[in-house]
Amino acid sequence: MKKAILATKVGMTQIFNEDGVLVPVTVLQAGPCVVTQVKTVENDGYKAVQVGFVDKKEKIITKDASGKKNIAHRNGVTKAEKGHFEKAGVSGKRYVKEFRFDNAEEYALAQEIKADIFAQGDHIDATAISKGKGFQGAIKRHNQSRGPMTHGSKFHRHAGSNGAASDPSKVFKGKKMPGQMGNKKITVQNLEVVRVDADNNLLLVKGSVPGPKKCLVTIKESVKGC
Repeated sequence: MKKAILATKVGMTQIFNEDGVLVPVTVLQAGPCVVTQVKTVENDGYKAVQVGFVDKKEKIITKDASGKKNIAHRNGVTKAEKGHFEKAGVSGKRYVKEFRFDNAEEYALAQEIKADIFAQGDHIDATAISKGKGFQGAIKRHNQSRGPMTHGSKFHRHAGSNGAASDPSKVFKGKKMPGQMGNKKITVQNLEVVRVDADNNLLLVKGSVPGPKKCLVTIKESVKGC
């Protein structure tokens, strides 16, 4: 892997390409990320680049009803994180992630990684936490069909049979049932980069990307190619 970056999801819109075709795109605020650590085979046993994204305050200051200031350290940068960031010569970051770049030794501490590492036509894999939808039934969660709603039927939105009685006397693992829906790590592969706005660090990616607005999205060059 040679290219990767952290981004936040701005939202979806649509643009016209060079052929005049309307294309739905997801707008991603990609970077700028800064290098906070470069790992080497000699020191760490493998090559990697650790990057930080989005500034984080050292301490959070709030005010109560009387106007008195309250300083909360637990929401800010910890002492360990502060020392780590100061060693790299960067400010505190909210998100820190490691990428195993093939050319990790070419990166330096405090170096910026911006959206222009990708170009129009590149294909990427986007990873994010999907929207959490809470506890849902089998119809919404697994797209199952409902039963009759009239003529005395008592089977409406139930998941149906869970298994046989005496044989096999159990519910098979993986049976599609009601439960928690969403809030899982999802990766959508082979998305096309339609446009790159280097000045504003924006990537316009064809199609949808998992997660709600403002969520963290990890963008890597596609493992499948184009």
